[in-house]
Amino acid sequence: MIKKFVLGLLTFSVLSVPFAPASENLFQFQAPDIDGEKLSLRQFEGQVVLVVNTASKCGYTYQYEGLEKVYRQFKDRGFVVLGFPSDDFWQEYNSNEEIKEFCEGYQISFPLFAEGPVRGSDKQEVFRFLTEQSGMDGEIRWNFEKFLLDRDGNLVRRYRSGQDPDEDPLLTQIETLL
Repeated sequence: MIKKFVLGLLTFSVLSVPFAPASENLFQFQAPDIDGEKLSLRQFEGQVVLVVNTASKCGYTYQYEGLEKVYRQFKDRGFVVLGFPSDDFWQEYNSNEEIKEFCEGYQISFPLFAEGPVRGSDKQEVFRFLTEQSGMDGEIRWNFEKFLLDRDGNLVRRYRSGQDPDEDPLLTQIETLL
């Protein structure tokens, strides 16, 4: 009787301990930059991060100006924009060199990564993480979708393409996180 009670107690104790999977955040990933060097996103740890999928020939390309403006405005307070060019919607140049040259016309100083998929089964790990977060509305629908993350690399909010980066509510949310 005592043996069954102890065994039952041990079984209950083991089963009632919650399983805590490894905490995922943005900073666990690596991605090649626009020049092809593999970068650890850990270097941005401790900063508020805005991840954006970009395209050079899109109707929203004007948002590069707003992204750069917000980056320059807040970078000294621990904010960074990470641009990820993608040709998933057939509006990007054919090479990273062409993309980089195009972005130089906008005087982009925030980090740009190599062109790559942001949707579908072969999307980059960063976008797999961002789009699979609970309540974040699945696949990327168009260029210039924005993902705002806190200083711990946790996704705070997602903004669709029509949200200009230098306007509310995104601007207020960035300021709140800083």
